[in-house]
Amino acid sequence: MRAYKQCSTSRKKETGQSLVEVAISLPVILLLLLGTLDFGMAIFSYMILRDAAQEGAMYASFDPGNHDEIERRARGISPHEAGSSFYSPVDLANKNLVKVLIKTTGKNCQGVAAGKSNSIEVSVIYKYQMMTPFIQQIIGSDSIPLTAKATNIILQPACP
Repeated sequence: MRAYKQCSTSRKKETGQSLVEVAISLPVILLLLLGTLDFGMAIFSYMILRDAAQEGAMYASFDPGNHDEIERRARGISPHEAGSSFYSPVDLANKNLVKVLIKTTGKNCQGVAAGKSNSIEVSVIYKYQMMTPFIQQIIGSDSIPLTAKATNIILQPACP
């Protein structure tokens, strides 16, 4: 009978143990889940930037001198309206958040010679805002700079 009393008193001491374990581990689990969600959204945003850079570079290979149209093509790949069939988390039309840079290398009609070619590179730069709390203290910033680049050979104007 004495052993039975010892067992019941030790159980009374452990009644709040599960609550304490949940209280300690729940914030860590939530931070990990939010970090995973942030990472996935950052990858999705990068894929949109990559597609925008590819679209701009594709158009630029045919009309390399028309920088305004190259930028318009890069910014116009995805709608940002919530009611459309596809919703982009990156507002490509916002020139304060998204930058489009165009760089031409080589000379007209140079072709591919000695490892050099006439090409055009379109870069799309965006600062992804993290939504995970306390991330600024961990990584030193509340945003991650994302840059996507695409390069194409200049096809036009046709060379003689």
